[in-house]
Amino acid sequence: MYNLVVFASGNGSTLQAIIDAIANKKLEAQILLVISDNPNAYALERAKASNIPTYIIQNRKDFTKRDIELFDVLSSYSVDLIVLAGYLKMIGPKLIEKYTLINTHPSLLPKYGGKGMHGMHVHEAVIAAKEPYSGATVHFVNQEYDAGDIISQTKVKVLNNDTAETLSAKVQAAEKIQLIDVLNKFIQHKL
Repeated sequence: MYNLVVFASGNGSTLQAIIDAIANKKLEAQILLVISDNPNAYALERAKASNIPTYIIQNRKDFTKRDIELFDVLSSYSVDLIVLAGYLKMIGPKLIEKYTLINTHPSLLPKYGGKGMHGMHVHEAVIAAKEPYSGATVHFVNQEYDAGDIISQTKVKVLNNDTAETLSAKVQAAEKIQLIDVLNKFIQHKL
């Protein structure tokens, strides 16, 4: 079985897409653990509802201590891939050196990426710039926000009447389909 660990900071809708794909036999994997830096993240409730163990990061503010803490926690698991699904903290070098990590981002990177560019901030910036397209990117994680090598991108047309909210809904729908496709490629050793 292919072993995933998912990091999430918020609602966990991407986590839920992975849980659903596994339940519906569209993904031959299991989620060993869901990790969050936010003790109030709804992602933790989604994990508990699916009997997936959870872990809340204790050293949320100290980058080095957080890296060591997560490295220690994950060392007791046999992890094939770590998926950042709406996780907003920088990943430290110990994790990057030992594990393969991927991230989902709600824009066509390199546009609208980097520190502070997440969630509605991205969609508001895309609308304000009158971009004809936005989309979703899955990329490898490195030591810079949203700067790792791109694995896959999906374009979404931005309509004249789109708001940040309507664009967000379209991008999230595309992002979830794209992520499951990427995960299947990892499982089949095509990535």
